[in-house]
Amino acid sequence: MESLCGFLLIILDTEKVYVDITTKIAAEFGKTYSWEIEFKIMGKKETEAAKAIIDALELPITVDEFLERSHAEQNRLFPLVPLMPGADKLVRHLHKCNVPIAVATGSNTQSFALKSSGHKEFFSLFHHTVLSGDDPEVEHGKPAPDCFLLAAKRFKDSPDPAKVLVFEDAPNGVDAAHAAGMQCVWVPHDEQDHNTHKHKCTQILDNLENFIPESFGLPAYTS
Repeated sequence: MESLCGFLLIILDTEKVYVDITTKIAAEFGKTYSWEIEFKIMGKKETEAAKAIIDALELPITVDEFLERSHAEQNRLFPLVPLMPGADKLVRHLHKCNVPIAVATGSNTQSFALKSSGHKEFFSLFHHTVLSGDDPEVEHGKPAPDCFLLAAKRFKDSPDPAKVLVFEDAPNGVDAAHAAGMQCVWVPHDEQDHNTHKHKCTQILDNLENFIPESFGLPAYTS
């Protein structure tokens, strides 16, 4: 399997932070937020996700008001978000082996800057980043395949989608990878039903530490 490209979307452990923030906002209006709703909006563009949450919980606020509350908490918490277990080892291994890697995320520029601020050297290892939240070339967010197809296009050799490997934690991301015709390793959260998307992914893992590179034709770890 040649010219594999890894779009490492589960690099940062952000979803629990998103859930905590939204739970706090929902509680202001006597509402309860759940992982069931979170799984439906994970990976979507920020404004789309905010509207979906407002509609699901019937919150008496606008998208802008929701985002104002959310951004205040993000500014405080995102710089502290750790890497997911196994992400550092995998990314450094792929970079060392000259496997082209990129980030393709639903975040916008401001949000991604906050999330990556504590890991600047780490993120410098990626060839490029596609920020679906405000990239003018990404018309539709996940579950549409736009961001993945654009990320592949921006590699020097613009590999065929079938030669691209996506790492995802979000069901919407798995849908997007499948729609793009790409292979996908799904690392679902503990609260997620692992059966919902098993037919759309190549492999399901409990965490990135269990990923075996050679199972996808990649160089094996040396240590």
